[in-house]
Amino acid sequence: MKLRARALVVATLTAASQYAFSDPALADTLIIKNPGDHPRYSFELEPHLVLGFIDPPGYASGAGFGLGFRGSIPLVRNGFIPSINNSVAIGFGMDFARYGRGDYCRNGGVLANCDRRRLDGFNEFYFPVVLQWNFFLSRNWSVFGEPGIALTYHGWDGPRAVDLEPFVFYVGGRYHFSDKVTLTMRIGYPAFSVGASFLL
Repeated sequence: MKLRARALVVATLTAASQYAFSDPALADTLIIKNPGDHPRYSFELEPHLVLGFIDPPGYASGAGFGLGFRGSIPLVRNGFIPSINNSVAIGFGMDFARYGRGDYCRNGGVLANCDRRRLDGFNEFYFPVVLQWNFFLSRNWSVFGEPGIALTYHGWDGPRAVDLEPFVFYVGGRYHFSDKVTLTMRIGYPAFSVGASFLL
């Protein structure tokens, strides 16, 4: 009886594996040398998680975690280099991260020379506006760089401050599940984000 059961299991697994792997795997196709050969869309909507693993500049300290979104509007279908597959978009959004600790000056002034006070629970909001330069490497992969500026709003339940970051820069990549949905990862100082992009 045990021998029959084992034979049935082996036969079932063999049939399942033959069914699952009967179609040949489709190889990714390079398209970087094909200008304009990428998905057409009017708006990219990207909700994401924000992971701040390194200490940010200014008041916050420790690791931060939160949520955010980006929206990007294509400006040029063929980008700054006409001989390769690239495009340019304007991007904007908001990132929220909550850090474990934060310092502020009870008597005003800069942190380097003041009466410091440490509080638990520090909220950081980033409002970036960037120029997104996309490079479509293959059917499955694209990468981008994003120089721009950002407005930051940060504080605790009491003290708050608004600052302008005159220059920010992000780099990222997308894995394209289809022409309409991608997994999007972005690295910038001080946070990393991972989410999904919907090309509408």
